[in-house]
Amino acid sequence: MIFEQFYLTCLSHASYLIGDGGEAAVVDPQRDVDLYIAEAKARGLVIRYVLETHLHADFVSGHRELAERTGATIVLSKDAGATFPHRPVGDGDVLTLGAVTIQVLATPGHTPEGVSYLVRDGAHPEAPGRLLTGDTLFVGDVGRPDLVTSKGYTAEQMAGLLYDSLQQKILTLPDATEVWPAHGAGSACGRNISRELHSTIGDQKRFNPNLAPMTRDAFVRQVTTDLAPAPAYFGFDAETNRAGAGALGDLAPPLARSPEEVLALQATGAVVLDVRGGSEFCAGHVPGAINVGLDGQFASWAGGMIPPGTPLLLVANEPEEVTEARLRLARVGHEHVLGYLDGGLAEWVRRGHPVRTIENLTPAELAARVPDALRVLDVRRHGEFEGGHLPGARNVPLDGLPARVGEFASGGPLAVVCQSGYRSAIAASLLARVHPEPLLNVLGGTAAWIAAGLPVETAGSENTARAGA
Repeated sequence: MIFEQFYLTCLSHASYLIGDGGEAAVVDPQRDVDLYIAEAKARGLVIRYVLETHLHADFVSGHRELAERTGATIVLSKDAGATFPHRPVGDGDVLTLGAVTIQVLATPGHTPEGVSYLVRDGAHPEAPGRLLTGDTLFVGDVGRPDLVTSKGYTAEQMAGLLYDSLQQKILTLPDATEVWPAHGAGSACGRNISRELHSTIGDQKRFNPNLAPMTRDAFVRQVTTDLAPAPAYFGFDAETNRAGAGALGDLAPPLARSPEEVLALQATGAVVLDVRGGSEFCAGHVPGAINVGLDGQFASWAGGMIPPGTPLLLVANEPEEVTEARLRLARVGHEHVLGYLDGGLAEWVRRGHPVRTIENLTPAELAARVPDALRVLDVRRHGEFEGGHLPGARNVPLDGLPARVGEFASGGPLAVVCQSGYRSAIAASLLARVHPEPLLNVLGGTAAWIAAGLPVETAGSENTARAGA
């Protein structure tokens, strides 16, 4: 049996190729599907099936394009309500690839239509099965149950279904069964997903806190408490996947735009998206631009910060970065890219247009200013903040900041901090659109602050303690 995992770091997304007997199945494909076609060809395989574990909300799937280019059949739950040609399956259905069998397990909970695929190699019946769990079970976590509330389900109802799926289906499998999920650490489809990309049922029973012995009611409370807001683009992507996205190659390439064209389009509602690194952006950028650097989880943060359908204008240093940003945006459903700033910020400045700056400063420089009534905004998640933060800092997680930027329209100088500096630059770019007073971006974030031995506070403490004391 051929079994290969493809991991897309930008979206913390895992997809799979399974093959035997000259045939293959691709599971949960990313939008750009050339890699699967190339790999299948290199291994002498014909892609027969495209399997989806559910209608993904955090990325646009390439299932339709892959099926159209290979003649494969798309397979997903009969409960998905998909509007494109597909083979609907239910609990217990079996697909075959040579000696390999792929059994469908209905595992609703993350979504109503969620399924898992149990893969067995008939040529090696003694080998453990491999369970592709989608977003039902992650390594160290389970799928969040609150993403379909707009469809008439409560988070509590879905959490109850998730408990049943785990207890009655997944945890009844042998402990040696391998677990291969659709996401790793950093995905917003879970809360505390491990960095490990696969595991076993036995290890998850021992180490996954959501699989500890507990009642159904206790599980429901545990997995529905303190959930971060779902990113704004999730509902849009799920519906796109229900209908099936068009081919990536059909999208028009971004056009080169002069600074004057950028200004004119910006005046009509287009958003300038600057994909340079955060410290470079803060040193000077087009006024009103939003920064999401390509050097981090660009696609998911761009999707979360900018509403779907927004016309976009890109600012980058190199043409290759424009191409890369265009692809990553399409992976989360942002297809309305009007163009890019020809010549980058250097051309903008050469033409005499103004720039906005946000001061970059080190933790030591910030520490020298904090007593001067400088406000500090920490945009990490609540759990990160409670584990240790700058004294007196206020916490508003970045994923909730777009709805709350108006709270910071005034009040004097404001320093923004996260864990490493990536999220703080995004937050500072949002705040700069409403906050005319000085903004400061903390280089290296809280990690650098602690490494410098500067004082921190933890949840419930009023007194500062020196880090490491």
